[in-house]
Amino acid sequence: MRHRGVLFCIAILTGVAWQHAEAADKPNLVIFYADDLGWGETGAFGNKDIPTPHIDSLAKNGVKFTQGYVAATYCSPSRAGLMTGRYPTRFGHEFNSVANKTGLHLKETTIADRLKSLGYATAAVGKWHLGGGPEYRPTKRGFDEFFGTLANTPFFHPTNFVDSRISDDVRKIENDSFYTTDAYADRSVDWIEKNKTKPMFLYLPFNAQHAPLQAPKKYLDRFPNITDEKRKLFAAMMSAMDDAIGRVLAKVREIGQEDNTLFFFIADNGGPTQSTTSQNGGLRGFKMNTFEGGPRVPFIAQWKGKFSAGKTYEFPVFNLDVLPTIVSAAGGKVDPAWKLDGVDLMPFLTGTNKARPHETLYWRYGPQWAVRHGDLKLVVSKGGSGDPELYNLSTDFAESKNLASTQPEKVKELQALWDKWSAEQAEPSAPDAPAKAAKKAGNKKKKAAGG
Repeated sequence: MRHRGVLFCIAILTGVAWQHAEAADKPNLVIFYADDLGWGETGAFGNKDIPTPHIDSLAKNGVKFTQGYVAATYCSPSRAGLMTGRYPTRFGHEFNSVANKTGLHLKETTIADRLKSLGYATAAVGKWHLGGGPEYRPTKRGFDEFFGTLANTPFFHPTNFVDSRISDDVRKIENDSFYTTDAYADRSVDWIEKNKTKPMFLYLPFNAQHAPLQAPKKYLDRFPNITDEKRKLFAAMMSAMDDAIGRVLAKVREIGQEDNTLFFFIADNGGPTQSTTSQNGGLRGFKMNTFEGGPRVPFIAQWKGKFSAGKTYEFPVFNLDVLPTIVSAAGGKVDPAWKLDGVDLMPFLTGTNKARPHETLYWRYGPQWAVRHGDLKLVVSKGGSGDPELYNLSTDFAESKNLASTQPEKVKELQALWDKWSAEQAEPSAPDAPAKAAKKAGNKKKKAAGG
């Protein structure tokens, strides 16, 4: 009997050791997703007025992408692209109204679905904005746990809040001391501690820096020299988000997993300067348009031991690249049947592939659209009116010198690329005002052409 007991204990210990070895073989994966954060707002991207030491540390210890883009110029479609690795327009997720009325198409497979199949513990903490109905919520889309809001919310007394540890019921938080950014850090740190023996995927989409601008006094007090009330609130919110990221980084370091963790920090779209003061670093345009200030965002990755510290990567990359990069890093194989639009960035970042990850990028937002081919960009913005404008982003990142009249052959070439791509996209689901404007603009174009 004693011999059997010894064998039983050895078997248990061997099983525990195997589980730990399996976890160590797979990297942990963390995505920080900021909301409405302009391209020029972090220290790593040139802001000297609002300290962001923890965000900046990701760039110092990893890779800063100077031309990081998202596939949509505002909240829900950007998240739909991140979660699927596909252009959101491919499945009709062109506008926020999709999330308001239904959610991320149920036929789409999320990054969490793919990682669960690879043995990962998964959690979403923050703003979901991919559907509020029971079948669209994170816990039905591959996440073991969800703590956050289903859509936009105040930072104090947040509405449409779900804590799946308690129930799937939606509620409003009545606690006066509850501040979303701090609470998201608390839950993230707690979840990491509870799952530290497993390979982990944490998706942390903050509602910072989205309106309404709200922050506790402890963060406001850090900026006594900012006299503009709106800007002071914005700075306080940024400081809170940076602290939250710092707490997650510290927890991963504490459990001895820093070198085994791949981090991404990305914003969901450019900043809406007028409503929040968010600065886009000299780029033309803002959130919800197709000039560079809409889709170009702060974009950073850190994986110590895999990426060179302090590296700057100059070629364009996409938030659609996160899914194939993470799945490949986790030991999975990207199947061509998934029909992804993103690519695995690892060969490009390690130098084994010196080409551009993407030769051509596309955007469509109702009547506004853009195509970037190489360094040339053809764009229709400003509400979707006017002729396409052509810019060379390698010499004119602010899109100040329209080359359309001097390079008509390039206008024609890029227009043909975009027309072909757009024809492959789905009709927008749950049409709203931009969709109606697009239809109206299309009718005008047909009428002018005699159609």
